[in-house]
Amino acid sequence: MDMSDRFDILVVGAGHAGLEAALAGARLGLEVGLVTFDRNKIAAMSCNPAIGGVAKGQLAREVDALGGAMGVLIDRAMIHFRMLNRSKGPAVRSPRAQADRASYARFAGEIVDRQDRLALIEGEVTELILESDPTSESGYRVAGIGLGDGRRLVCKAAVITTGTFLKGLMHQGEKKTVGGRVGDNSSEHLSESIAKLGLRLGRLKTGTPPRLHRDTIDWESLETQPSEPLTYKFSYWQSAEYRPLIEEGLSCHITYTNERTHEVIRNAFGRSPLFSGEIKGTGPRYCPSIEDKVKRFADKPRHQIFLEPDGLDVVEIYPNGVSTSLPEDVQMDFLRTVPGLEQVEMVRPGYAVEYDYVDPTQLLPTLAVKTTPNLFLAGQINGTSGYEEAAGQGIVAGTNAALYLQREDPFILGRDEAYIGVLVDDLVTRGATEPYRMFTSRAEHRLLLRADNADLRLTPRAVRIGLVDADVGRRIGRTQTGIDAEIARLRATRISPTRSARELVESKAKGEFKKPLTLAEILERNGIAYTDLSEIEALGPNGNGKGSRSDDFHRISEQVEIAIKYRGYLERQQRQIAEQHRMEAHPVPVEMDFHGMEGMRIEARQRLANVRPLTLGQASRIEGVSPADIAVLMAHLKRNPKAEVFAP
Repeated sequence: MDMSDRFDILVVGAGHAGLEAALAGARLGLEVGLVTFDRNKIAAMSCNPAIGGVAKGQLAREVDALGGAMGVLIDRAMIHFRMLNRSKGPAVRSPRAQADRASYARFAGEIVDRQDRLALIEGEVTELILESDPTSESGYRVAGIGLGDGRRLVCKAAVITTGTFLKGLMHQGEKKTVGGRVGDNSSEHLSESIAKLGLRLGRLKTGTPPRLHRDTIDWESLETQPSEPLTYKFSYWQSAEYRPLIEEGLSCHITYTNERTHEVIRNAFGRSPLFSGEIKGTGPRYCPSIEDKVKRFADKPRHQIFLEPDGLDVVEIYPNGVSTSLPEDVQMDFLRTVPGLEQVEMVRPGYAVEYDYVDPTQLLPTLAVKTTPNLFLAGQINGTSGYEEAAGQGIVAGTNAALYLQREDPFILGRDEAYIGVLVDDLVTRGATEPYRMFTSRAEHRLLLRADNADLRLTPRAVRIGLVDADVGRRIGRTQTGIDAEIARLRATRISPTRSARELVESKAKGEFKKPLTLAEILERNGIAYTDLSEIEALGPNGNGKGSRSDDFHRISEQVEIAIKYRGYLERQQRQIAEQHRMEAHPVPVEMDFHGMEGMRIEARQRLANVRPLTLGQASRIEGVSPADIAVLMAHLKRNPKAEVFAP
């Protein structure tokens, strides 16, 4: 489309959050402008060129289920795949794929170019254009953005997804460089506009490893991690026409640091900006730099390093596990102590980057700023880490920006509906004092929130608001109908313990088979798989061995087996969800006077006043608020149904 200076929504930043936000707004019928430094770096993989992993795979699948681009992009750019935790229960199985870095960004650019009502604009955003608005708590509304070259773009709502670029400062030993990532500028002035709205800003830090030249690595001496077949689809509905770049996945390799490596690093602690105080921002606890690992885990004799390819036609190898901000010469010294890397050369050294972020407790669950309702924030600006976390926020923010302008009900996912719901609720309720990373342990209902059922859970909601086409919804509906019908059939089909049927069942599972059982009861036994049922059914006098053989047989059989084998656990989680919903049904006035609430601890009053929870459920999840404090709040609401509010 032709570029205009007037838009319904302006999205600042075209990383993973910005891409999904812009696409969501455009799919919902709004005119969207997507502003980025470089049109060739849309959804650029600044760190590891991989999508998925523990809990992150679930997030990626949910983004796809809501109509996002991430699933189809990784399916097209995939060069290595593994299903993590395959031997464990379905709640923690997570897909992870390595991508060809350049192809992923190129495919993302193609999607943007094809999207109607979406304009791509190159430039540096230097300010938010604010207009007086007495109806908003901040006194302002966002009316547009200003660019470094003097252009001014007008909008009705804005989504800020600046990643690590908000006053980004890169560190490499004693060397400092302004920028959000190597080779790119920093957004130096936008923080001032954000601070003008009264938002609390903080400082965080992340990092990336050096890139190694593949021809200088002794591959023969390393442990090989082969790829699984490249047949897995992150996108069940968008990727049918696409094939991966290659037929057979590339292998990754594994090596380890050792005491010599750690000695080199320890001797250079004094030159590390992490320990010298040069880096002020808080780094990710769950993905520390190699120097941080050596210091914090001094008892560990070695740390694992995965050597992962950056792409098909490039020399760069990504050494996952040695993120660092040490000086370049120290990086080379410690790398050459690692088996297989004795002669290695760096394509470029690693570095750390620190950047401004906004305390996310200042946001609503829609990711709108509480005090400025037409401004939305998504991605690392909210204190998160990771492509998948950013994409999940982007689709929530872009969708809600569109719904806000259309005066429609907001799109909010509950903790029982999606990992994205857990992510957003954690951010707006508990905040982020370090880069937030998703784990399966953060989701209390993770057995329900699996990667394999993301579309069944979320696509119907996406269809209802227009993010996904109705024909996709009908396809999902047919799959769900097939699952329900097959579960009903297994519960109704009773098998008698003939000699052959008994021998087969008892050979696969513990326990005797002496009385008639339904196929569902047989499948509940450990050792029995869904694929065994047709043979068992054929051996019983009341069975025919046919089972379900629809076009979607694999999806249906997978869901049926999980539903039956984990029935007790699933039912328990549903009961827990019902109790949680009762708490969420109790609203808390946004302007409740917590400070004047007698009988509540001072810390709890301060925490509640800071977050301003919308419901009792959200209040109960605020760090520092105890069950006793919630009891006081409940009693206060019961005594004062209309609730006292803070006089403006």
